[in-house]
Amino acid sequence: MENQYEVVWPLGKLGMKKGSLAPRLDNLEGKTILELSHYSYRGDDIFPVLREALKKRYKNITVIDYDQWGNFRDYRKYGVEYEKYEGLADLLKKDKVDAVVIGIAACGACTPAVVRMAAAIEKCGIPTASIVISGFLAQGKLVGKSQGLPNINIAEYPGTMMTDTMEQLTDKVNNVLTDNVVKCWTTLQDIPVEKEAAVNEPNMRDIVFSGDLIQVNDHYYDQLWTDGLPIIPPTIREVEKFLTYTGRKPEEVVAVLQHENREATIWNIAVNGVMAGCKPEYMPILIAIVEAISEPRFRVYDFGITPGTEPLIILSGPIIKDLDFNYGQGVMRLGRRPNSSVARFLKIFMRNICGFRLPPGAGDKGSIGQNFNVVLAENEGVVKEMGWKPYSVDQGFSENDNIVTVTSSTAMSYPLYSAGSTAIEHLETLAEIAGRKFWAVFSTFAVHCLEYYPLLMIAPPVAKILAKDGYTKDAIKEYFFKNVRVSAAWIEKYVFDFHGVYLNMNEKVKQGMLPPEYGESEDPQRMVKFVPEPKSIQIVVAGDPDRNQSKAFFSNGYIGVPTSKKIILPGDWQKRLKENS
Repeated sequence: MENQYEVVWPLGKLGMKKGSLAPRLDNLEGKTILELSHYSYRGDDIFPVLREALKKRYKNITVIDYDQWGNFRDYRKYGVEYEKYEGLADLLKKDKVDAVVIGIAACGACTPAVVRMAAAIEKCGIPTASIVISGFLAQGKLVGKSQGLPNINIAEYPGTMMTDTMEQLTDKVNNVLTDNVVKCWTTLQDIPVEKEAAVNEPNMRDIVFSGDLIQVNDHYYDQLWTDGLPIIPPTIREVEKFLTYTGRKPEEVVAVLQHENREATIWNIAVNGVMAGCKPEYMPILIAIVEAISEPRFRVYDFGITPGTEPLIILSGPIIKDLDFNYGQGVMRLGRRPNSSVARFLKIFMRNICGFRLPPGAGDKGSIGQNFNVVLAENEGVVKEMGWKPYSVDQGFSENDNIVTVTSSTAMSYPLYSAGSTAIEHLETLAEIAGRKFWAVFSTFAVHCLEYYPLLMIAPPVAKILAKDGYTKDAIKEYFFKNVRVSAAWIEKYVFDFHGVYLNMNEKVKQGMLPPEYGESEDPQRMVKFVPEPKSIQIVVAGDPDRNQSKAFFSNGYIGVPTSKKIILPGDWQKRLKENS
């Protein structure tokens, strides 16, 4: 008989209690309607058409244009978690708002944002209508459920507006969307909501399944608890091995993470670490990773976004060699257990605790997606040999601290080969290939979000040439900042292609919403900067010590900004490493 495994639950308790929708309106005559926009997905087309349609139906209606409140996702104005803005109820009361229409939900980050904001307004006692395109209805309902409102009112825009002509868009708004919006304000959602039995979620040490290796894997796969690959059965015995590497209590709640508002605990960090194939001694790193993604500025709840953005873990400090992380040849390839399993842990953890599940799940809306990144460990020996400081120092920590940084990676570049015996030869090539042909494509983030954190992984032989000629990391960043430019016409075009926004940078400069250098002339072909400032560029030295190949990554704007945490090791760390060797 095959070994039998008694396994535990990899999820966390729900952190949101069930709420109720605001009372609906009897009619809209004499009512004040607020438009709320996050300035994406043709809101500039949809809202005006909807506004006029409402005014034709209701002669005494008042509509507050979305420009009055501005972008509700602007963290500088409303905070990172804008739906938690303390002045929200007062603003609604001040403007005498009777109902709110929010949009436009057409991607895997904006849909949750729209629905979370709708839930916050419903809890203020005001009915809402969330405009969501057809393909994102399931995700919208999922997020509504996580906010305690499983019957959140959603107004469907049929199909997608991004390929509709203006005539098609106008027809859909007038003949479909307007009815859907009005229905949201005046009736409870008429889409049948499944009657859910009382959910008694498992406790920390409850056995949720027993079976052999294949049966356990099949059960976890059927429950959508895995990444589709075989997992190590998380038995209590294996989980407890991980807990010996931290002094924190298993039941400690590190954070409550969205989409699903589940508790991230020390216990379920260990459970998901076991499943991913990690070794127990990796546990301090796993905790630091979860602490990093739990920071509000990291915006982990946006990682179901349609570009298929993946987290990228950067590791710094002596722990790289302590645990045999690969920082040399093949650094970004699967094959070294710590690099692969630690990165896999984060993907499984985000799937189970945040709720980022592919169909038949609804939380991960990556349109195509990509494979997960393995851990990027820096070659600190070469860095110190050259007289540079490791990446941990760039992030504000001490040189010998063990640091984990998590950032976003929407894509990794083609190989960047640069040759020559002088720094300028390498910089010219890297600026052309990494800068103008790769990073510049998504420099739209620097304008639309005012944040962009591209990463350059420099091969050790190339880094040595740069250092020999007197270049520091800051000098390299300054070189890219001054020498990589992109045309204003490209940014304005691609902001629409990607975000559905009609951008005129000169107008934004006049309004004080962009720095002056973005509007120095009316020439659409004028060249503008691709990052907000030099320090936005991240630099890590790693890779093949015998080859002149570097790599570049680009981030997803303000989603997954580089966030670092110190790794806290047990006091007997070195002793335990020797015992395990």
